[in-house]
Amino acid sequence: MITLYHGTDHILKEPSIELGKETNDYGRGFYCTRLPEMAKEWACKENTDGFSNAYMLDEEGLKTLNLLDGKHTVLNWIALLLQHRIFTIQDEIARDARDYLIEHFAVDTRPYDVIVGYRADDSYFSYAQSFVSNALPLRSLNKALQLGKLGEQTVLKSQRAFECITFTGAEPVSREIYYPKFIARDSSARQTYQNEIRKSRNYREDIFVMDILREEIGNDDPRIQRIVLE
Repeated sequence: MITLYHGTDHILKEPSIELGKETNDYGRGFYCTRLPEMAKEWACKENTDGFSNAYMLDEEGLKTLNLLDGKHTVLNWIALLLQHRIFTIQDEIARDARDYLIEHFAVDTRPYDVIVGYRADDSYFSYAQSFVSNALPLRSLNKALQLGKLGEQTVLKSQRAFECITFTGAEPVSREIYYPKFIARDSSARQTYQNEIRKSRNYREDIFVMDILREEIGNDDPRIQRIVLE
């Protein structure tokens, strides 16, 4: 049994897969966090008061895809985002990169009940979009996503998973406290990126999306594994 939290502007006693949007990070589902403070920030992200809804999930018998288990890479995550989120595709490179990454790096999520992975908030999503546009190398993208585990989320993807979750209560959340925290977290991620990543770039040993396209790099290429495991 694990405890999950979902931040929103109302009390949600009976989550349903039908309430999810197909354009969310991993498609239609119920997006939660294991961290109560993160749920409180999400509850106030529109600068309104909200609620942190708490649930117990019985994981026994559920099949989980953990994108952060070391067996998957940031490119698997990006490929799933490209399948579901709306990206700004400004040129042929980005368009070809989208198609190639989906074809060669996307994970079939249909057999899974639960997905664990990064949450593409504003800062993380901008990094992903820059990578697809060939403006950001793989090493910098990978480091940006590791700036803090508070960007992780747990998503219920199947009807079976929804049958295993139980509402346990809701806590009111004040926008005066948690909206500034929500803004500060995104600003902090961007500032850390500026300070710690941009100054340490080494393009000679890095991979851009154009390199992946030109050399037809695949999911198990040792160059990708070397960078993401640094």
